[in-house]
Amino acid sequence: MRGNFTQLYLHFVWATWDRLPLITPDIQKVVYASIIGKCDRLGCKVVAIGGIEEHVHLLTEVPSTLTVSDLIKHIKGSSSHFITHEIKPGEFFKWQGSYGVFTVSHKDLDTVANYIRNQAIHHRQKSLISDWELPSS
Repeated sequence: MRGNFTQLYLHFVWATWDRLPLITPDIQKVVYASIIGKCDRLGCKVVAIGGIEEHVHLLTEVPSTLTVSDLIKHIKGSSSHFITHEIKPGEFFKWQGSYGVFTVSHKDLDTVANYIRNQAIHHRQKSLISDWELPSS
């Protein structure tokens, strides 16, 4: 093999402060676009993004040069800054400090991506995969 080969897929989940419904429908697409843009700049390929008003799921391919903690720190920091300075200046917005992260095998990418893309439906129908959702506390 001539060079390094990595195939690292991570499924992140994080919530708004106190699970407040802060990612309203009017800003959801632009918030997700901001997160995708930051991932691109960090060398990550976003496979899927989705969520509801109080949390986000992100499935991304991660380069081996980036740590999990650095990636989520940059994503949450830049998106929070974008929301509070560009989208809704003067309004309260904050992410919780914690997050969940799961490894995903290449063969399970489609399953996880579909789950993430259909978050609103899963929450409405209560067809959640509890291992992939954050505890409410």
